[in-house]
Amino acid sequence: MCRKVILTWLVLLIFCCEKSLAQQFAYVVSFTDKNNTPYSLSSPSSYLSARAIARRTAQGIPVDSTDLPVVNKYIDSTLALTGGIFHGSSRWFNFCIILVSDTSFIHALSGKSFISSTKLVGVYATFLHHKASNTTGSAVPTFKPAKKTTTDASYYGWTWDQTQIVNGNYLHNNGFKGTGKLIAVIDAGFTGADLHTGFDSLRNSGRILDTHDFVYNDNTIFSFDTHGATVLSTIAGYIPNNPPNNYIGSAPLASYALYVTEDGASEQPIELYNLELATERADSIGADIVTSSLGYNTFTDHSLDLNFATDLDGKTTICSRGANAATKKGMLFVASAGNEGGNGWNMILTPGDADSALTVGSVDAAGSAWGTSGYGPNAAGQIKPDVCGLGHFAAVFTIGGGLGYQDGTSLSTPQMAGWAACLWQANPYATPYQIRQAIIRCASHYSAPTNHIGYGVPNFNCTEQLLNVSNTPPPYLPGSWVAVIPNPFHGDLRISAYPDTNSDVEFRLLDVTGKSITTMTTFLFKGYNPLFTLPVENLPDGIYFLKAISSSRQQVIRMVKQ
Repeated sequence: MCRKVILTWLVLLIFCCEKSLAQQFAYVVSFTDKNNTPYSLSSPSSYLSARAIARRTAQGIPVDSTDLPVVNKYIDSTLALTGGIFHGSSRWFNFCIILVSDTSFIHALSGKSFISSTKLVGVYATFLHHKASNTTGSAVPTFKPAKKTTTDASYYGWTWDQTQIVNGNYLHNNGFKGTGKLIAVIDAGFTGADLHTGFDSLRNSGRILDTHDFVYNDNTIFSFDTHGATVLSTIAGYIPNNPPNNYIGSAPLASYALYVTEDGASEQPIELYNLELATERADSIGADIVTSSLGYNTFTDHSLDLNFATDLDGKTTICSRGANAATKKGMLFVASAGNEGGNGWNMILTPGDADSALTVGSVDAAGSAWGTSGYGPNAAGQIKPDVCGLGHFAAVFTIGGGLGYQDGTSLSTPQMAGWAACLWQANPYATPYQIRQAIIRCASHYSAPTNHIGYGVPNFNCTEQLLNVSNTPPPYLPGSWVAVIPNPFHGDLRISAYPDTNSDVEFRLLDVTGKSITTMTTFLFKGYNPLFTLPVENLPDGIYFLKAISSSRQQVIRMVKQ
């Protein structure tokens, strides 16, 4: 009797193990609408962070229907009908990704009114993961501006070549090392980033604000693959007082979000979707810049390979669409041109083909194009790469706490993202488009771009000077903390505020009788905030009042529309 019980349990155990190792199929399930959502466009704080809202407000970017989360009821019904497991969802493109153990289960969605389409994007011989886990980003801490310094080859040590080739030390010398900017790094695993002493400053100051693994839908980003840590070292690495082994990344005082989207076990289309989901998460936590050294053209199943002419036109793949959407949300997306130069593919990869991405190629220390850097243009004829950084013998952190050199656009790309963060810190009133254009216009081959080097190697002395022309704070009257520019005004209202605390600020537009015309509430940080827009272009000419209410004070401004 006892033996039968033991055998029964062994059979059950074997059965359960076999079930746990069963195949899984990943499907993108697209929905028709966001009807009956519990979320509101007037209350974005329930699905966007205060920092994300502030970034949009500063650039006059309204919250729209693409920001609303996917309808939970649709996801729940999809899982119930298919017996699937949730992998992720996209606000911008209104889909979710589910995992099912049999392809036939997806047929249960046929004919359902809320389903737009389904698409197979991944096949796993064993279970990918069992359940989803959710995390949220931390609030962004406040840092003191870096002091002006004088730097040279001895100060930078290992990173002098990659710094001086773009004149990045000009930004550092003037106190701009990325302080206050949030960079999302999308890559493979970050093994070593939790241990290497060169990341001590980043870890000890609490500047890793968010982490997530979009492959396994958990936070185990430090337990496999070193590529992400290598990439991160070129931006965030900081060893300032250890000659001759000093190492200064391009944005060593910025804050970071670290996201894993690359599955090292196989190459499948789902990874492009993971990248897009990570980009959305970067938006929701308020990232300023997204950088990804990942690029795609072929997959383990070659029948799914991308076609350059039809897929890499800058707006077709899901990850290039995500990069373009990120730009519309007020972020700068920095992408790798890839390392396919000189081989059978030779061209750029996606999302490096994206219209709005700042795509980065690779040069050597002399500024000459490195052979393996991917060639442009994209399939629509747009010049790619946009610019290049040092990718041949780029200094990096190595496993075991050491320093070394590696090649590839995987390294020139994050460097450029870091320099962009420093430039943006120096010019807080600039938009991502202005940052990107300044970098391109100040590149070595701007007047004669090529397919291999794009517009060439940027000069960040030039870019900072170029943007500084218009980098002046708005005029504040004595005792005032709100400014309207211009006044009188004709089109939309352009507003800047200088609150004394981090808080929500309500702006009420009133007519001469005191009647409220429109109201907008936005989160603003203490100190100068960049200009943002209150859309009132259809307002009749006349006299109006703008009332600003923060947690600590109020102000009323008389304005004239003409």
